[in-house]
This record gives sequence, C-alpha cells and structure tokens, in this order.
Amino acid sequence: MSGVRPGTAAPRGGTAARGGGGARGGSGGRSGGARGANRAGGEERALTSVAAGDRFRGEEPEHTPRLWHVTLSVSGARAPLTEVRRALEQLAHDHPFLLTSRYADDHAEIRYWEEARDLHDAAAVALRLWGEHRQTAGLPPWEIVGLEVIDRATYHQRIAAGYGPAPATPVGVHPF
Repeated sequence: MSGVRPGTAAPRGGTAARGGGGARGGSGGRSGGARGANRAGGEERALTSVAAGDRFRGEEPEHTPRLWHVTLSVSGARAPLTEVRRALEQLAHDHPFLLTSRYADDHAEIRYWEEARDLHDAAAVALRLWGEHRQTAGLPPWEIVGLEVIDRATYHQRIAAGYGPAPATPVGVHPF
C-alpha cells in the first residue's frame, strides 16, 4: 500500500520534501508567496504519499502514516452500464489499491484503503481520484456526491459491532 498514489509526486525523501530549496511538484524553488499566487491561478500542489514507517526530522510516532478506509460516491447523468463497468475495471487495473467498486447507470461507489499521515491528506487524495482519472480510465463525467474517510480502528469497531459499511465483499467491480 505504500508508494505513489494517483496524481501525486514521488514519495518524500529528498531535501525538497523537507522544506529545502529543490523542486517540488514542478514548481521550482519559488518562495511561498509565489507558490500561493500560482495556486490561486489554478495550479494545484502535488500531493505526496509516505511509506509506512517513514519518519522525518522532528516527527513523533503519532505523525507517521496510518491507514484510512475511504468510500467515494459519485453520481451524474445516466451512462451505459457496460461503459461504467469497463471504466471502473480500468481504474482498478491502473490503481490496484482499490478494494471494490459498485455501480449503476447513474452512480457508483469506490472503496479502498489509503495510507496517509492524517485524515486531511487521505481526503485530499480521495477528492482528486475521480477527476484525475476520468480521461485515462474513461470514467463518466459524474460529480463527487459523498466522501467518508475513517481510520482503521473505527472501521473495525463498526464491523465488529455489526453496523457501518459492510466489509468489501467481494473485491472487484460489481453492480449495486
């Protein structure tokens, strides 16, 4: 589960990731003000993924990566079921971290585990997933209508208590 996630830069490890002057996401060694100005003009900051157990200067163990269970719901205009299924299968092939996808002709749900330092990072990657891969996987032009990100302990507590999202059964792409 470690490694680079969709639409992200290489894993951290160089001086640029630690605040050095190197390039980051192709932005070069600009000052923070220039980066902020460019982002306001439409440029997005590249998100990075961190391998489990990696530590950086000054980080305590609670700041190391954790697993987050993500459920992303999308919806939009009707599309042929065969095209929706093919697109979700392509997304799963391109990104094997996806656990399961369920679909209908006007909505879909994608569930997977994300490795991130905090909920904010996991949610940011999840919110970019559909749009960044719409072209390459041939996904329908649907919008994100729901997002749930919970930590691993909460996921397992819900399952043990008999409520919450059912375990991903079976893994793969399936109709609702």
